Amino acid sequence: MNEPLLRELVPAVIGVLVRRGADFAAAEDAVQDAMVEAVRVWGEDPPRDPKGWLVTVAWHKFLDAARADTSRRNREVRVEAEPAPGPGNEVDDTLQLYFLCAHPSLTPASAVALTLRAVGGLTTRQIAQAYLVPEATMAQRISRAKRTVSGARFNQPGDVATVLRVLYLVFNEGYSGDVDLAGEAIRLTRLLAAKINHEEVAGLLALMLLHHARRPARTAPDGRLVPLAEQDRGLWNTRLIAEGVDVLQAALARDRLGEFQAQAAIAALHADARTAEETDWVQIVEWYDELVRLTGSPVARLNRAVAVGEADGPRAGLAALAGLDPALPRHTAAAAYLHERDGDPVTAARLYAEAARSASSLPERDHLTRQAARLNARLRSRAAGGRSPDET
Repeated sequence: MNEPLLRELVPAVIGVLVRRGADFAAAEDAVQDAMVEAVRVWGEDPPRDPKGWLVTVAWHKFLDAARADTSRRNREVRVEAEPAPGPGNEVDDTLQLYFLCAHPSLTPASAVALTLRAVGGLTTRQIAQAYLVPEATMAQRISRAKRTVSGARFNQPGDVATVLRVLYLVFNEGYSGDVDLAGEAIRLTRLLAAKINHEEVAGLLALMLLHHARRPARTAPDGRLVPLAEQDRGLWNTRLIAEGVDVLQAALARDRLGEFQAQAAIAALHADARTAEETDWVQIVEWYDELVRLTGSPVARLNRAVAVGEADGPRAGLAALAGLDPALPRHTAAAAYLHERDGDPVTAARLYAEAARSASSLPERDHLTRQAARLNARLRSRAAGGRSPDET
């Protein structure tokens, strides 16, 4: 069973059904049923025209559902004159599906779930497992999302920026369960890049590739989080890095800078450094300046402060950090790191422990707790007149 091919066909098949008269919610349900049927009967021998097969089966599933629903008798009259089997005219509705699933009236969580199901072709169970929620909860979320967009038309203009934010949310969920959400986000962004010539789509794809290239080095065998400066760069995926840099350079050449291109440029500078010590922090600060100019994001300002600390010294970094809201995520962790680099382990240990208590994930909490414990052990050793293991 060629599951990737099957999932790639989903948006096109939904588009065919919508153009034949099905509303989006009913079309999406029918296509999911057709996919289940394909998994059951195709085996290792898919039909000569997989898309045509899916369209035919999905259309019959839609007709059966329409006829069985007594509250939709008026629709049954409209669809009774069944078109000939097959895909019909070749209209690619994939881009419109992206826009529909990233509809501004949807919450981010609902937009992500609907995108994974309608464009990505994942089942409700797969999405629920990836987000570590009960299947019934995810089913309700998807159903509400479909009801919300059911009246939207395919010819309405969409917002590329909203679509990109949804894909970025998918990517940032990383990996859990049987579905690699980072890999799925890259696949969907590649698909979008093939449909629309947009520099920020390319920028997001480059950013994803460059970050994903570091994934093998991000965790130790025991599951411990490995900070960027300590990662084994020999584990980084050089093929993904090269592709990401190529995609980024092509986007930057169009001279229409956007936030994802700026983020990708920062990631590319990290990828270009053979060692942490060779990182070009001055250029990274310059790119953060661009990112702050483009977005005004407090998170970008926080990351810039850390970069300033690397480029101009920890006290410069602490000065840049001082103007930001201490309630920002990772603000306390950044302050701890800069205080440690400034030679103040007492303050750093206290801040690492404080940051651990508000960490958003278990790996991050474990990492920050380890940092606090490391500094506290060093302080106790000094007080006893000895030397800690990491000072020998």
